[in-house]
Amino acid sequence: MPDPIVVVEGLQKTFVHMGRPLHVLKGIDLRIDQGEIVAIVGSSGAGKSTLLHIIGTLDIPTKGRIRLGRDDVTGLSSAKLANIRNRTIGFVFQFHHLLPEFSALENVMMPGLIQGKSQREMEAVAMGLLDEVGLKQRATHRPGELSGGEQQRVALARALVLSPKLLLADEPTGNLDSKTGQQIQSLFFEMNARHGTTVVVVTHDLSFARTMPRVVTMKDGLVDADERKPPGAYRNATAAGVPAGASEGQPGQDQPSGEGGPVEASATTETGEVASVR
Repeated sequence: MPDPIVVVEGLQKTFVHMGRPLHVLKGIDLRIDQGEIVAIVGSSGAGKSTLLHIIGTLDIPTKGRIRLGRDDVTGLSSAKLANIRNRTIGFVFQFHHLLPEFSALENVMMPGLIQGKSQREMEAVAMGLLDEVGLKQRATHRPGELSGGEQQRVALARALVLSPKLLLADEPTGNLDSKTGQQIQSLFFEMNARHGTTVVVVTHDLSFARTMPRVVTMKDGLVDADERKPPGAYRNATAAGVPAGASEGQPGQDQPSGEGGPVEASATTETGEVASVR
């Protein structure tokens, strides 16, 4: 059996909303092994994104324990969490958060440059990743010159530039039309196959989730179901005939998928920080 890359035990998260406690996670137990591809689904407010953010060390639990690989990250300082996050985890969000004044290549290089790696090294790695996601020919284009799907592919390349063991994606196809969304879906499978990256995706798109070999369903802050499909029983998005590098039209033409974005409720944590609950 592969070693676990994520283990959470008794995970709870409570926010304070309008002066009253809001229990978002109510005792989550979950193990994700290295190399797995996992979808986390559930209705808005089920706690999917909160769980993902805690796994990604972007938030801390109220109670419970979390281990990433060999690191027990429960109760670590912000600086230590940032160090583990930077060397272990890549993120892809619904909104790509690319820097508009930089090219696609420069955006992908940025995490490595921030960590002090050489420009020559990062340029080679970034260009290789852009080639893998079908955007080598768009490397010098700025985000405003790219379509929504192309922007998201750049964000995926950026997330992988430091070779993370774990890739966390929060509604990565939420702002894309169905065809472009399928192209992004296929890339998750390709990156998993090429690099062995563990992939965890929060999504409202059930058709996307059904392509995944494991689907965790959340309800009311708990794991309601955990379905593991036998090999060959799930549909690899790549096998569906949607090439990752297919043309997506002109910049800005991607349309919302029709699934609708997640409903968010602003709340304040017990430590006074503002957070969004999905």
